[in-house]
Amino acid sequence: MPVPLRLQLKTEAPDNVLWPILGLYTDYLVRGRYGAQRRRRYTASVLHFGDWLGSEGAGPGDIDETRIGSFLTDHLTTCSCGHPVPRGLIPNRAALNNLLRVLRAHNIVAALTPDAIEVELALFDAKMNEIWGLTQGTRDHRRRIVRRLLREQFGAGPIELDALTSDAVRAFVLGDAGWSTSTIRVAGGAVRCYLRYRALLGDDVSHLHKAVPRPAFRRDAELPEALSAADVEQLFSAFDRPCPSRRRGYAIVRCLADLGLRSSEVIRLTLDDIDWDQGAIRVSAGKARRSDVLPLSAPTGEAIVDYILNERPATPRREVFVRHVAPLGEPVGRRVVQRTLHAAYARLGWDRSRVHILRHTLASRLVNNGVPMKQIADVLRHRSIVTSAGYARVDVARLSAVALPWPGAIA
Repeated sequence: MPVPLRLQLKTEAPDNVLWPILGLYTDYLVRGRYGAQRRRRYTASVLHFGDWLGSEGAGPGDIDETRIGSFLTDHLTTCSCGHPVPRGLIPNRAALNNLLRVLRAHNIVAALTPDAIEVELALFDAKMNEIWGLTQGTRDHRRRIVRRLLREQFGAGPIELDALTSDAVRAFVLGDAGWSTSTIRVAGGAVRCYLRYRALLGDDVSHLHKAVPRPAFRRDAELPEALSAADVEQLFSAFDRPCPSRRRGYAIVRCLADLGLRSSEVIRLTLDDIDWDQGAIRVSAGKARRSDVLPLSAPTGEAIVDYILNERPATPRREVFVRHVAPLGEPVGRRVVQRTLHAAYARLGWDRSRVHILRHTLASRLVNNGVPMKQIADVLRHRSIVTSAGYARVDVARLSAVALPWPGAIA
């Protein structure tokens, strides 16, 4: 009995409304070094979207985020098309978002015009950078929080600060009943920062500033959690076994553990920051708005060299750590650093999720080795020695292990 032929995804359709621009789309994917299989699936997604557009009486110039969202939520979930199509929500969204980028790059679709709130946030971001020197990650986080506040109050309309009440600000910062003190404190910090920005513009926002809740901050009595030396070695050993991007992952974890880098500092690290002759590495300006030079240990340097020579894709980018999937060779984001460590935890069977624990581990090791607090602050790149002093609080558990019995006490 003959075996039926397997139905293939449709990648050619001259009568499709998106067929005339498919060459531009393919060129974009090739330049991004998307693999052949990914290009095939994305092309099939675009043609499927084109079939739906045609049935709606629309064409390439009518595509925007709203129409893509309608296709994904209304059509894809109930699709009964007679030919095989990619079904996954995430791959389809990625394919169509790339399509929208191509259309806007070639002026087939008009670029988005920022509304009043987005213009306001862009100006706010510039002030956070110029005046307060906040890092990109902090600025992005605060913009997201302030965007929610402004959207809730003004929608897509103009920002009328006089209409913003103290009660509305307080309710927004307090959030849901399940919000933790830490979450409220972060939301309040973002809103206060925005109000300071508006005060710089001459607005009277003192009544709103007073309305922002300030939850009590109590420093934990316990020392920051840290890994033992044996735990750190076991973590390194998680990269001895086969896993995706093993050399990149190992080099990233060595940077976190040996240098105490933050995730944002790892992804900004460039080839030009490493001085191989002097055995030093420059950490670009971050929270402290300065560049610092740290000693590069031999194991860390060897891990980076192994990655560069044996796993890093050929790319003109100068960032050390780059993507291994399309867009190939572009710099990695913070999520790659997080996923790398989470995957290592999972391979070891650990119930952990924190990336910052490796920074705490380095600080604790330095304290236990008797390194002066000023030097610890320099290694961790803390602006204030008080921040580093948190690692030097009394560790009662360790003291009890070495304490001598009281004279005359009953054994």
